[in-house]
Amino acid sequence: MLILQRKNNQSLTIGDNITVTVIETGNDWVKLAIDAPKEISILRTELLEAVSANQEAASSHLNAGSISKIKDLMSQSKNSENT
Repeated sequence: MLILQRKNNQSLTIGDNITVTVIETGNDWVKLAIDAPKEISILRTELLEAVSANQEAASSHLNAGSISKIKDLMSQSKNSENT
């Protein structure tokens, strides 16, 4: 894991086409602006963990309806984070 220290309005670049800029910081939070191609999925870690937990819980009762709901939740999250 690479750990970097950045100040407000400083950025870092990942690869050729992803830029992360620190917009604002607080006592226990940071606001980031992420400039990336639309095909790059950007999700909050806690959302991925929730989806994973739901998939594990549903695996014993897995059916087409639950898979569809999970896909819808992931799609909605991706769309809301990209806007």
